[in-house]
Amino acid sequence: MALPGSARQGLGNFVEALALLALGGGMTLNGDAMRALIAVLFSFVLFSPAEAENGLASYYGYGRAGKSGEMTCAHRTRPFGSVLTVSYGGRSIQCRVNDRGPFIRGRIIDLSVSAARALGMMSAGVVRVSVQ
Repeated sequence: MALPGSARQGLGNFVEALALLALGGGMTLNGDAMRALIAVLFSFVLFSPAEAENGLASYYGYGRAGKSGEMTCAHRTRPFGSVLTVSYGGRSIQCRVNDRGPFIRGRIIDLSVSAARALGMMSAGVVRVSVQ
């Protein structure tokens, strides 16, 4: 995907400034070196370890894929099959991502009934959690 000219120029100026700081101000980058530096910077952004998220969690009680009683969850961006640690009120559980969602503004994760029960959030319905 190509960046529009103004965005490309802004990104180039930013990377050029970083390079000047890193190289002591005495050198400039040609096009190939600039592209390599941009690729390295983006790889750090794209492949950095997952950060903790804080936000609202809810639970779903209808039939989604998963074994009966298995602690599963729906997350918008984490890979299917990854295991997340969800913490609330001094309790932490691990649940497996098996669906996409939630699609309600402000919520970051939907938990299965068994996961919600293990966290102790059944009576509240929606709670603030930390996801790692």
